[in-house]
Amino acid sequence: MNETLNSIFTRYSCRKFTDKLPCDKDLQTIAKAAVAAPSGMDRQLWQVILLKNQELMSEMETEGLDLMKSMPDKSLFERIQSRGGKLFYNASCMMIVAIKSATPPGAELFDCGILAENVCLAATSLGIQSCMCGFTAFCFAGNKRDEFKKTLGFAEGFEIGILLGYADMQGKPHELDLAKISLIK
Repeated sequence: MNETLNSIFTRYSCRKFTDKLPCDKDLQTIAKAAVAAPSGMDRQLWQVILLKNQELMSEMETEGLDLMKSMPDKSLFERIQSRGGKLFYNASCMMIVAIKSATPPGAELFDCGILAENVCLAATSLGIQSCMCGFTAFCFAGNKRDEFKKTLGFAEGFEIGILLGYADMQGKPHELDLAKISLIK
């Protein structure tokens, strides 16, 4: 099996990281893989921010948890608590991707998906684990939204986080459901 397919079939969403930080060279390679992603009409409506500042990540995590805790439905907050109480699973760094809205609305989400998959596969190929982290949205939905955006240096847009680091325990990819594949001749 070639290296690309191996990365696809061995990648998993890591939810328990060590505190070991990937080297800057690997992080830059992953960031380059991100911006190498194709985008509709080559608009490239994204900005990639590598975040290694543990203090800022902790502050963002606290903001997200506080917002979850204040929600009428506590099930999401309780699920996070049952997994160790960490939105970012102790990842040593993360990538924030800010994406501006496109026309037609929603087209930017396709671009973001391709960029995110490039990040996850590039990380896997370098022996670095990743996790697409939708919980990042909670950090940017609370009272510190504008402060975080200013500190991270990006304009108004859609945010998503990709956690990067080394696994504290080995995970495994999800089971393939081949029934989801159909061939029309």
